[in-house]
Amino acid sequence: MSAPAVMGRTLAVALTGMHGHLVEIEADIGQTLPGFVLLGLPDQALQESRDRIKAAARNSGLPLTRRHLTVNLVPAALHKRGPGFDLGIVLAAYAADRQVFGVHGPVFLAELGLDGRLRHAPGILPSVMAAVEAGRPDVIVAEESVDEASLVPGATVRGFRSLHDVIRAFGGDPEPPLASAVADRGDEVTRAASAPESGLHGNNGDGLTTDGSDVAPDLSEVSGQFEARFALEVAAAGGHHLLLEGSPGAGKTMLAERLPGILPPLPDRVALEATAVRSLTGRSRDAAQLIRRAPFQAPHHSASMAALVGGGSGIARPGAASLAHGGVLFLDEAPEFDRRALDALRQPLESGAITLHRSSGTVRYPSRFQLVLAANPCPCGWGGGRGSKCRCTSVQRRRYAAKLSGPLLDRVDIQVTVPSVDAAALTSGHGGENSGTVRARIMPAVARQEERLGPLGLSRNAHVPAALLRDGPLALDRHARGGADMAVDRGELTARGHARVMRLAWTVADLRGNERPDADYVDTALYLRRRGDGEETS
Repeated sequence: MSAPAVMGRTLAVALTGMHGHLVEIEADIGQTLPGFVLLGLPDQALQESRDRIKAAARNSGLPLTRRHLTVNLVPAALHKRGPGFDLGIVLAAYAADRQVFGVHGPVFLAELGLDGRLRHAPGILPSVMAAVEAGRPDVIVAEESVDEASLVPGATVRGFRSLHDVIRAFGGDPEPPLASAVADRGDEVTRAASAPESGLHGNNGDGLTTDGSDVAPDLSEVSGQFEARFALEVAAAGGHHLLLEGSPGAGKTMLAERLPGILPPLPDRVALEATAVRSLTGRSRDAAQLIRRAPFQAPHHSASMAALVGGGSGIARPGAASLAHGGVLFLDEAPEFDRRALDALRQPLESGAITLHRSSGTVRYPSRFQLVLAANPCPCGWGGGRGSKCRCTSVQRRRYAAKLSGPLLDRVDIQVTVPSVDAAALTSGHGGENSGTVRARIMPAVARQEERLGPLGLSRNAHVPAALLRDGPLALDRHARGGADMAVDRGELTARGHARVMRLAWTVADLRGNERPDADYVDTALYLRRRGDGEETS
């Protein structure tokens, strides 16, 4: 006669966007007709886990009970999504049948294959973060997920290759696995997570690494464009948004693509957030190491609003703006983007986060990126400079310029014209400074900002609230800010534009090694706010 069944309990994590909730999995074996019932608002992928779990258990040498099995996911009112609950469910069922022991402490995060293999589940990194925050640092994952899960400080991660190995680790005595694919798979992998500094040689999520295994585009490849290069340096030093306007072939895209190469490495918190966003996409390779190099996202101008800021059915997924968190979102041919999609960026440009509301729930994704816009001066593209090749009418030019709304441009700190390169610069054979030289100037400027703004809970000039610039420790005297004040009185600057000029002035001062901006630095900031035609675009 078999031992009486008990209530089996294990733990897992349900994700709502980046936020994880600890879920208790309860399993009960009844004396009614055989069956397998799954309760607690599971989605379709989770409902299908019943058949996956049965096959995996049978092929791992320890079939599930033949009696009535009821599994409840608590809290019942929280929607549960995805296959990451598979391992927790099968172990709860085993515990209810007294086949395994001690499974209520760890958090189980893995998908099961039909042959019993443990597979990577999307969202491992934010799930482990949630488990550690809930006081459950012991985490069980698939072996291929160990590197990603170990990025979370404080987590103790154990990785297994198969369900058969997990059963044995928790006191079970299964028969030899029936599926040859999991036979002799080896022992568990145990790893205690170290501090985020262990990811210093991580990738940037786009195929480039910080250890030099792949070569990033270098600024020395850009011919001429000294003014645009200076604007790029200021943008990198202060975290400012940038608009590059010029004729085709002037080098706008080349400049934008080289911005990540002169940005400082991501700090620990931002690196963990950027990697967690990648983890939600299910690309385990991208999340296996901390993203230390600034990400670079360049969506095509046909991208929808959902692709740009996030969306989709059910719980909204992260878009390009969130995937660019901590790095650069480059919109080439910006006027060709859907205007509604562009204007949807206005809120994250201010707050550094995107909140998406759907009937099934609300999610919030980090989106602190640098926006780089590239645009032609007119529909034909040849309206800049002499404009001798341009055939656009004034109406066409105004209509084209209006595709970038005023409120969006008002949030772009630096707006410069990129002129066509002359033959002398193109054929001289001497490019400008390389990215390493420019980065060497930027790093001390970033350090000055961190020292000055750290006590205020900030790190970059671009993120300083306007109140601190007008009536706080960062406010400039009337003489220093006189040029910006007059621009406001003439209607050339908005209140928001005035604050952005002050932030730019602080960045220019930091690059020059000065303690505070003076009138010259404010004038330089004003110049960077205007394009080459001398008209303020805010």
